Amino acid sequence: MGQIIEKPCRKCSGEGRLENSSRIKLKIPAGIGSGSRLRSSRNGEAGIRGGPPGDLYVVLHIKEHPVFQRDEDDLYCEVPISFPLAALGGEVPVPTLEGRANVKIPAGTQTGQIFKLRGKGIVNVEGRGRGDLLARVVVEVPTRLNAEQRRKLEEFSALVGEENTPLHKSFFERAKNFFR
Repeated sequence: MGQIIEKPCRKCSGEGRLENSSRIKLKIPAGIGSGSRLRSSRNGEAGIRGGPPGDLYVVLHIKEHPVFQRDEDDLYCEVPISFPLAALGGEVPVPTLEGRANVKIPAGTQTGQIFKLRGKGIVNVEGRGRGDLLARVVVEVPTRLNAEQRRKLEEFSALVGEENTPLHKSFFERAKNFFR
């Protein structure tokens, strides 16, 4: 049988529980993705009629990173390189989650070429290794040239010619075949 409370508590209106806020610490595992839910046992709302508290579920929303884009355990980034570095080859520093790594750029590297750094991505949340970091190079073209730089670049252009570039050749071969 139920009972009638003659003088219910003013704070809880006789319900036996109050609403309040509290802070808890929650361990977030490495590699967890956006939209994942974490459960914190007995940190939810108080149970009715003196029952035990429920569980608290936290839905995670991962903030966008200014350098990296994520695809599951793999990371992607764009790395700007100069025209001379793309043409002649060399090394370029690439950001990783642990700091910098140097990537060897072969001579003749084109915009869009991707270099894979194995194991430099996100830790797998289930403990199955790490993803990769895929660095896509973007060849930067100077926007302002002084007179001497312009003259030397024109000399270089005359020496190379447009027909000596791989993309130019493949594009015009495809165009010829299209019109045949």
